[in-house]
Amino acid sequence: MAPTYPVISVIIPVWQEAATIVATLQALKSVRHSGHEVIVVDGGSDDGTCERAARYCDRVFVGEQGRAVQMNKGAAEAKGDVLLFLHADTQLPSNAADRLGEFFQSSRHWGRFDVRLSEERALFRLVSWLMNQRSWLTGIATGDQAMFVRRSTFEDLGGFANIPLMEDVEFSGRLKRVSRPYCISDPVVTDSRRWQREGAWRTILLMWRLRWRYWRGESPDQLAKVYQSDVRKP
Repeated sequence: MAPTYPVISVIIPVWQEAATIVATLQALKSVRHSGHEVIVVDGGSDDGTCERAARYCDRVFVGEQGRAVQMNKGAAEAKGDVLLFLHADTQLPSNAADRLGEFFQSSRHWGRFDVRLSEERALFRLVSWLMNQRSWLTGIATGDQAMFVRRSTFEDLGGFANIPLMEDVEFSGRLKRVSRPYCISDPVVTDSRRWQREGAWRTILLMWRLRWRYWRGESPDQLAKVYQSDVRKP
């Protein structure tokens, strides 16, 4: 019997992404042509993001701002067997659909891709390696790694917690109780401009500090305030 391949729903939460959304969606053209769907969920942008996205995806929804809320909205509207959550500045590898088909045939319930920052300098290659090693060791995935999950598992677990930060880490923790992640070594490519603008090591230290405080029990609401305060610093 020939293997059964899943329908994939790519869900992209966006806010003020007019400058990058068309390139992100154009890179998914082959995914759509293969019978999968791409859903954009906007958090109330006023820069024309929705208008630009509409031509290059299957559906656009507008709702409350907040990555967790937006991803849950997209999942509720999705038709696929596998839900893949993609950041607006991240591009999937060309063989993503085939690799997700292999995942669907496995016993794992969820997974993530390796990640590579777009900047080719040695420092950014090292950062990418450290991110992937951290994920391999801990079994925790972050949004930059294009998390994916079986639709039935997502629904059984109730989706992402409605928190302003660490929604990916929190969900990974619950998913780990169901199965270890299915790790795809073909990397997604994430735009490195944020890392360049804010400083690679500064960004790494900030995220590790926030994860440590989250692990110690500090609330995501407080951590979100710390994050916003830090990224506004010159």
